[in-house]
Amino acid sequence: MPKQFFSVAIAVAAGLVASASISSRSPAVEPVGPAATAPSGFSELIRDLSPEVAARLDATPKHYRQIEPSLHHLSGLHADRIMQLPRPQQIDLLVKLAGLIDAKRDAMGDTTVIGPDRDMIGLLDPARGLDPKEITALATGYGATATIFKQTDPGQTIRQVADAFLEAAGKAAAGKRPSTIVVLGHGAPEEIQSYSISFERLAHALIDGAARTPNTATDSSRPVDLGHIVLVCDDCYSADFLINLGNALEAECRARSLPLTSLPICIAGTNRDRVGHADFGEKFVPHFWKDVIELFYVRRPRPEQVTLRDFFERVDNMMYGYGRAPQVDGNGAVTYRLVDPKLCQDPVVFVPLDDQDLAKLRAILGLSADTPLPRLLDIG
Repeated sequence: MPKQFFSVAIAVAAGLVASASISSRSPAVEPVGPAATAPSGFSELIRDLSPEVAARLDATPKHYRQIEPSLHHLSGLHADRIMQLPRPQQIDLLVKLAGLIDAKRDAMGDTTVIGPDRDMIGLLDPARGLDPKEITALATGYGATATIFKQTDPGQTIRQVADAFLEAAGKAAAGKRPSTIVVLGHGAPEEIQSYSISFERLAHALIDGAARTPNTATDSSRPVDLGHIVLVCDDCYSADFLINLGNALEAECRARSLPLTSLPICIAGTNRDRVGHADFGEKFVPHFWKDVIELFYVRRPRPEQVTLRDFFERVDNMMYGYGRAPQVDGNGAVTYRLVDPKLCQDPVVFVPLDDQDLAKLRAILGLSADTPLPRLLDIG
């Protein structure tokens, strides 16, 4: 039996995403996830409209499968508004939202996640057989440098490792050198459980680093730009944790009157309300990161670099097989039958929205120019 971590993702029923609730301890943070407040019947509405939306997009079944959960969650944030529209306008609006998701996939797809001249920072669960080589080998194979944090010395406390990791994350945020931070272990919606790092603490470390003027120890009005950071979490409830982190980053910037240029790119090994799984053998590696190693280290030839598109297309496609059985119809098209929804992790990529993106989203939704919207977008 695979060991369950504590992770988050979407509940899947008949191949469609059910609504999920988002947990947050901070009352100042507005949740990005749809669904706790979506009106009754919204999931059924989207399920009924989805075939018409897919036909209007002229998308392949595989592609629409990759963006349909994102469309569901994005539209769920505005469910009351959508449900008041006549059916043709509902479809028009959903097609436009899908177009925005696709536009961000196209615009961000070539972003390097693992590659030359990109630092990697790893935080590994102390109690499991996660080996630093599971990150350092990938880094070396792609010409990147890696710094790994893992409690292995009995004289070193969990708090000391956590503090060292947060300091490294802050330094990465302070510089402009592209950096990918990888967290593998136990997680909950509100913290990296392996090291008791709450989303507030990580947000504070990133903002302290990004807002600090070089060679000074105090905050300034330097804009917070985290666009050079990619944060990968493969633990339970990782999407929920990253949503909470994005909300906390925005809230703290507002509280400290710091201009926010960009949030980081975030990759979750599990989607909303979903636990993660791992295989136990000689080594203990979560399913998501195991597939990353398989696709981009074991298999040959290796690409020159691993991009964001590789994650939301190739890794997503490989992960889709967990809990589902592939089937081939008479035309040779591959479809899937749900076997065990508990195994469906359905990873997700979140990308930052800039002011122009937010203006487009408000225009699609018919919102006023000053309507606040989350700056992280789920693109599948």
